[in-house]
Amino acid sequence: MSWRFTHAIARPPAASIVNGLRAVDRGRPDLNTYLAEHTAYLDALRDSGVETVLLEPLEAYPDSVFVEDAALCLPEGFIVLRPGAPTRLGEADEIAMDFDRLGYVYRRIGRGSIDGGDILVTDRVVMVGKSARTDREGFSELENLLAAWGYAAILVETPADVLHLKSDCAILDTDTVLATRRLAQSGCFEGFRVLEVPAGEEASANCIRVNDCVLVPDGYPATADLLDSEGYRVIAVPAGQAALLDGGLSCQSLRFGPAWRDLA
Repeated sequence: MSWRFTHAIARPPAASIVNGLRAVDRGRPDLNTYLAEHTAYLDALRDSGVETVLLEPLEAYPDSVFVEDAALCLPEGFIVLRPGAPTRLGEADEIAMDFDRLGYVYRRIGRGSIDGGDILVTDRVVMVGKSARTDREGFSELENLLAAWGYAAILVETPADVLHLKSDCAILDTDTVLATRRLAQSGCFEGFRVLEVPAGEEASANCIRVNDCVLVPDGYPATADLLDSEGYRVIAVPAGQAALLDGGLSCQSLRFGPAWRDLA
């Protein structure tokens, strides 16, 4: 199941986080506040039954707290991606060195651009959003790697003015996704049951199903009530500082389960 995890990898924000990328300047994040929110995030992962490996912060890469954009973890193994923002491309080399140190064997994307925030893994198919950070060449590279592991991949359009596909959606179970209306109406979730994010709470679409819990950014009570009414155990997690950098919950960790194995 694509939401069953035993482990996660995370990287705390560095002091350089104040220089992180953002589409709209809503203010600079505060390092101490972000560190407190990141600790709460790690606590929520632990409360969901996940053991976290904590990497060192990277001062040279202000956005490196969003560790999901640099790699993809599947039961069959790890893939080092190729982030689409030029200032983040070096994060791929950094995460590769971390994997080497931890003894994780991995494969790498060699051409094009692809951010982990544009990859939605479901039990049926791996959906990849074409965006300003993910192009067709990067998708094709990933598609070929996934095919060797028996995964089908499809390319869909990330809505205009949305950074990543998962900015607007999350997998909740085998048959169900949470999505904004603009993404749900695109037709990319044909065959899935779609729960639409309540109007005005679009940012809450970037939540994470982790085992028996759904981690939701705090401050979105209608979304929390919707998920609760559907029988999900909701954990509200502060994410205000990440939001200043167009980030959310899913992008702050790499999550994987016990079935992953080293690949030669």
